[in-house]
Amino acid sequence: MASAEGERWVGLATDFSEGSRAALRWAADNLLRSGDHMLLLHVIKEPDYEQSEAILWESTGSPLIPLSEFSDPLIAKKYGAKPDAETLDLLNTVAKQKEVVMAVVKVLWGDPREKLCQAISETPLSCLVIGSRGLGKLKRVLLGSVSDYVVNNATCPVTVVKSHDG
Repeated sequence: MASAEGERWVGLATDFSEGSRAALRWAADNLLRSGDHMLLLHVIKEPDYEQSEAILWESTGSPLIPLSEFSDPLIAKKYGAKPDAETLDLLNTVAKQKEVVMAVVKVLWGDPREKLCQAISETPLSCLVIGSRGLGKLKRVLLGSVSDYVVNNATCPVTVVKSHDG
């Protein structure tokens, strides 16, 4: 996925939560433009080796899956992902409306903080947009915040979007 001069890859981290949808809506309204490439990054914490191909791709993540294919429940299941219809519809709509050149999904398995940073360093992302669950200070210290970690360790600019319900 070599980045050509002027080619912009916008990364969107998602766990298919409301926070992720808020981040996607923000990216659509403020960042994505015609001619961009969109990479959706989805990390599964605990792979189900019997129900997916996680064992084949655990260290590198899945190959790039076209969004149109990933929208097929059988394809998503093959990688152990459980995307919701609302997010998929939003992604497909945004890709069409913004005239995105290519919309692809990469599924990763393991610690979301480490895997997102690994994917960012291996992909020529221009930027990454990630949602925030809005953890309080104590929970953030005890549980760790994926968005805080990614902001401090990513090799590209990161925008954190806090959802209105958090």
